[in-house]
Amino acid sequence: MKKLAAVLLLSGLFLAGCGSNKGAESSTAKSDEQVSIVAVGSTALQPLVESAQEQFVAKNANYQITVQGGGSGTGLSQVMNGSVQIGNSDVFAEEKDGIDASKLVDHQVAVVGMAPVVNPNVGVKDVTQAQLIDIFTGKVTNWQELGGKDQEIVVVNRAAGSGTRATFEKWGLNGATTIQAQEQDSSGTVKKIVSTTPGAISYLALSYIDDSLQALSVDGVEPTAENIETNDWKIWSYEHMYTNGKPNKQLKAFLDYMVSDEVQDSLVKDLGYLPITKMQVQRSADGIVTPIK
Repeated sequence: MKKLAAVLLLSGLFLAGCGSNKGAESSTAKSDEQVSIVAVGSTALQPLVESAQEQFVAKNANYQITVQGGGSGTGLSQVMNGSVQIGNSDVFAEEKDGIDASKLVDHQVAVVGMAPVVNPNVGVKDVTQAQLIDIFTGKVTNWQELGGKDQEIVVVNRAAGSGTRATFEKWGLNGATTIQAQEQDSSGTVKKIVSTTPGAISYLALSYIDDSLQALSVDGVEPTAENIETNDWKIWSYEHMYTNGKPNKQLKAFLDYMVSDEVQDSLVKDLGYLPITKMQVQRSADGIVTPIK
């Protein structure tokens, strides 16, 4: 009997040991679980998300994060129908027709300023807002009319659905609709066309503007971070990363990283965006601007 009891005791210990190992294995597998995230939408936000995901994945090898453009409208529609995990947008979901904003959760990760940009050789650096509206509505067609070169104005638009276009038309053109002109889906393509096309004008996020372009001041106000923070420069928007409902733990980890000090204090500034914490005003989805107390 003693021998039998000993055998049973050893068997129990062996089985218990097997159970413990199985639990350890499943725990390890869970921590190494592969996570796939696709973020689609705003090309103005794209450089920041791409850079942040590179740093995040370097520390979290089990994550695979794909970042694509396509415009804010595409991002919002695809996250709403469940095709992607994140919809990047320059505009509030409430501003887009066909989007049920009540299904989406807004994660604001930065502020982006936008400015009219021209080919550096047009000979104009400052316009009034009235002149800017006249350019994009086709009333002014030659830079000579604005004190520049005798050069035809070539308008380049972003495509319908672009958050950059919506923001520019709303705050830069007082809601005026631009003339029919060539349209481009990508901010990068717009930058290349304007920098190489005599007489060209368009609009870009500040993160895309460099010495290959001339950013225009409007009514004597320059498109700088300091002027955006106070709303003296009004052509700006929040950068939104929308999820379809409350994000799960894995998705939330990446969204939390987007607003971490590591991203906000380095990448956001280095890439030409503004940290939300630097804003002295806030703007609601219906366009009401109030001071931040």
